[in-house]
Amino acid sequence: MEENQPKTGKYALNYGLLLGAVSVVFAFMLYTADMHYKGGAAVMLISVALMLAAVVFAMIQFKKANNGFMSFGQALKIGVGVCLVGGVIGIIFNQLMANVIDPEMMTKAMEYQKGQLMETTSLTPDQIEGQLEMQKKFTTPSMQIIFGLIITIIIGFVVSLIPALVLKKQENLD
Repeated sequence: MEENQPKTGKYALNYGLLLGAVSVVFAFMLYTADMHYKGGAAVMLISVALMLAAVVFAMIQFKKANNGFMSFGQALKIGVGVCLVGGVIGIIFNQLMANVIDPEMMTKAMEYQKGQLMETTSLTPDQIEGQLEMQKKFTTPSMQIIFGLIITIIIGFVVSLIPALVLKKQENLD
């Protein structure tokens, strides 16, 4: 029976690819609505909900294939793996979006943020410009990739914790 145990990596890869595909579709929808550079709470909430759905489905399918058993560690590996694979696909698409599909995306994002800061804060125009100049240092492609991967892993870990605790079921080894 041990030799037939399913591999966590298979489920992480398959559902991570699914999450990546759905994330690309979502990002393309935002692009067609000219909202791809705005971000915001609603976009983040939908993205996290998509991650959570993919993680839960992957865990449930693994548990079914493993005769109803799944350890906390297996669940966590699956969850973080799903988010990492999906995140890498999302990062690649974001780089494609920012450098090929819409090369003006970062400029649009900075202008949008400038308008938001002018409306919602009491900062002076010079302070806002200084803040945006500082932010430009972190918008290079390499920094976006590094921060994107780190954030994906952290959010993947957090999103995986509760489902892992709820869905785990240890096999009694008497």
